[in-house]
Amino acid sequence: MSPQFQKYLSPTAIIDSDHNMVIDYAMAAVKNAADDPIEKAVKLYYAVRDAIWYDPYLPFYRPEHYRASNVLKKGRAFCVGKATLLCALGRACGIPSRVGFADVRNHLATKQLLEFLGSDLFVFHGFTEFYLKGKWRKATPAFNIQLCKKHKVIPLEFDGCSDSIFHPYNIDKKQFMEYVADHGTYADIPVDKIIAAWKATYGRDRVNQWIERFEASDGATRRDFETEEAI
Repeated sequence: MSPQFQKYLSPTAIIDSDHNMVIDYAMAAVKNAADDPIEKAVKLYYAVRDAIWYDPYLPFYRPEHYRASNVLKKGRAFCVGKATLLCALGRACGIPSRVGFADVRNHLATKQLLEFLGSDLFVFHGFTEFYLKGKWRKATPAFNIQLCKKHKVIPLEFDGCSDSIFHPYNIDKKQFMEYVADHGTYADIPVDKIIAAWKATYGRDRVNQWIERFEASDGATRRDFETEEAI
């Protein structure tokens, strides 16, 4: 493997692919896979998509909030945390992996979440890219299958041979998501950039209030996304 890929194979403080918990989870996910990076990447994708539940109401302002091993411990994360974990699992299996970000406009969300954000624009939505057979392939593990069924969204599949991004429509042919801006790819999670972009979009005061509430509650939230109804 070329030296240019080394940063996509190496652990960081956030993408802690050298953590025992991450390594064990990766090895368990691919234990029945052939010695094929594509098959391993696919198994890792589903191990994150469905076993880690999507939750948009979690703390977001410190590096440890995104750390792969912490996501495993919690068993839930929003898109960036799930992309972080998938990236770490890929590196633990020797697959060059990185994270990518884009702004997406969400046409199918809950009333509560849209009111919470004050917008239907999801800024710095995260996904993972694996380097497989000479090409970078996008894998988006954000929505677990249980949540997809509730929101009438076709679960997003990944075959390791083509990009996997959000379907533009749900099963009722209503527009679900559209990508409106690309923020590029990174070898690590750009926490400061994410927070700055959120403040620019959602408002500095609103984001600061979120942080203050998490600080006051020691990271706990009283919101339950799983009980909210799609609009």
